[in-house]
Amino acid sequence: MKKIVAFTAFLTLALAIAQAQEIRFGFQLSPAFSWMTSNTNKVNTSGTNLGLKLGMVGEYYFQENYAVTSGIGFFFNTGGTLLHERRGNFWVNSELPESCRLATENNTMTKLKYNLQYVEIPIGLKMRTREFGYIRYFIEPHLGLGFRTQASGDLTVTGSSEDCKDINIQKDVNPLNLFWGINTGIEYSVSESTSLVGGAGLQFGFADTSKDDDTVFLENGTEAAEKSKGVIRAFVIKLGVIF
Repeated sequence: MKKIVAFTAFLTLALAIAQAQEIRFGFQLSPAFSWMTSNTNKVNTSGTNLGLKLGMVGEYYFQENYAVTSGIGFFFNTGGTLLHERRGNFWVNSELPESCRLATENNTMTKLKYNLQYVEIPIGLKMRTREFGYIRYFIEPHLGLGFRTQASGDLTVTGSSEDCKDINIQKDVNPLNLFWGINTGIEYSVSESTSLVGGAGLQFGFADTSKDDDTVFLENGTEAAEKSKGVIRAFVIKLGVIF
C-alpha cells in the first residue's frame, strides 16, 4: 500500500512539472509476455510469463515529430522458465527446502521459473509521421535500466514430486537489468491535446539475470560452476494515453 501511495504522489508531482514545461506526458498499462534465453545448449527456454507494465511516460519534442522519451514504471511478473539439462545445485543463496536441493542434485531436467518485478527507467527517441485524419504512426527505439524489487521462483524436477514453489530468490538474482528495445504503433487523437496509444514492442535484456553462484555436475561426474548467461526477452502490447 505504501508503494502505491508513493508512486501516485510521484506521478502527481511529475504531472504538474510536465504541464509547466511543454512536455507531453501520459500513462501506460501494457500487457507483456516475457521469456528467458541462455547462451548454452544445456539451458533452454521452457515457458513464458504473462506480466504487466504500469507507469508514467514523458515526451519532449525538440521538433514537431521527433521527441526524446523517458519515464518510470513497474514491470510486474517478468521472467520466464529455464530448463537445466544437468544435475546441479541451483539457487544456492536462497533458502530451498533440503528435499528440493537433493532432488536437483540427483536428477537431470530441472526447471527454474523466475517471477520478477522491476522498476524501469527507459530513454528513447520517438519518430512519428504527420497526422492522417486523427492518426499518427510512430516508431521508438530505446535503452533502459531496471532495478529489481521482487524475485520469487518455482523449482520443478523431472522424476520428483517435491513441491518447491514461491521461493524467495532475491539473493540469486542480480539487482540491475539493462535492456534495449523498439516500440511501434499509432496515436489516435481524441482531442486537441489527448491521444490514445496502441502498438507493440520487443524488449531485449543484455545483462545476466542470475548471479552464477550455482554448480552443475558434468558427464564425467566432476563439479563445475554454472556460468550460463540468462537474459530476459519480452513482447509488449503497448497501451496508453498521452496528454
